Amino acid sequence: MQQQHTARRSAPSARRFVKRNVGIALAVTATAAVLASAPSASAWTGGSYSGSIVTDVRTAARFDFAAGEIPENITANPDGSVTLSMLGSCAVCQRTHGPELMRISASGERTVLVTGQVGEAISGNARGSDGTVYYALWAPGNADRNGVYKLLADGTPQRVAALPADSGPNGLAVDAAGRTLYIADSLKGTIWSVPVSGGSATPWLTDAALAPVPTEALPIGANGLRFHNGALWISNFNKGTLLRVPITPAGAPGTIRQVAGGLPNIDDLSFLTPFSDVVFAAQNGSSSNNGPDRVVVIYPNGTYKPVLTSTDGLASPSATAVRGDRLYITDGGVPDPHDPKLQTARINLPALLAGAVH
Repeated sequence: MQQQHTARRSAPSARRFVKRNVGIALAVTATAAVLASAPSASAWTGGSYSGSIVTDVRTAARFDFAAGEIPENITANPDGSVTLSMLGSCAVCQRTHGPELMRISASGERTVLVTGQVGEAISGNARGSDGTVYYALWAPGNADRNGVYKLLADGTPQRVAALPADSGPNGLAVDAAGRTLYIADSLKGTIWSVPVSGGSATPWLTDAALAPVPTEALPIGANGLRFHNGALWISNFNKGTLLRVPITPAGAPGTIRQVAGGLPNIDDLSFLTPFSDVVFAAQNGSSSNNGPDRVVVIYPNGTYKPVLTSTDGLASPSATAVRGDRLYITDGGVPDPHDPKLQTARINLPALLAGAVH
């Protein structure tokens, strides 16, 4: 059931709420600082844009669905560019094109970094603290190709971790120290770990909470993955859950906690700031005709509300990214009329805070 809450309390009550939710309050302070230095973002002056949490939705780039340009995942880079994973073919499309890893500069220039083979998919991508680009190559049935790769300084891809032929590498995350790479396996209900320098992938966590639902049209379990504030945050596509798993000082997984549920086809996610547990998550409903196409904001207490829907142009939204007050959304464009694209929007911080008061 959709969980929505309306701001009805008095100003003193709202102030008390903000004090109790330190993560959100810190987010505003931190974001204001980020906006002051982010060249692609407009500075927030403390005023309100409008009553909507997300405004000024625009199409930043359009892609050719027939050519396999189906955006799946996104990383927003410090220089204003974005790195996009292009599926080449989707799970319900003819597999006639190989996938691509593409960078789009702040000025709109497109560069293909990697091209895969027909039948494969480039799913998750991530950026290490040193700028290294990592990407997941999902090569069904092919143990010689399936796994995670990184781009060397000269742009050559190198496999960091080989995964079993029957695994489904999807979301990627790098820890804060830049030493460990985590991989969401959408088929095995497992999070793998491997040193960023490469080596044997180890099943870091296997749990029913990460597993797919076999009866679903697209049996996809653990999907989106982010390292944030000492924990891994994981979305389960079929079960509609957002999970948080703390990482112990020894590097082992702690107890899984469900942050939010009731979000069918929840895909990849991002955080408002490195200091905040406020999440923007994509619900990729039209990819399997199982729920709405939405972007939702999820607050630290697990409540959530939609901030963008199909009326804003969403078409199989698969991932979000935040840089400053700018929200990026990838749309795969799976349903007719196919409209794969990259959208951008502005986050209205006062409305975001007001929306948290309930």
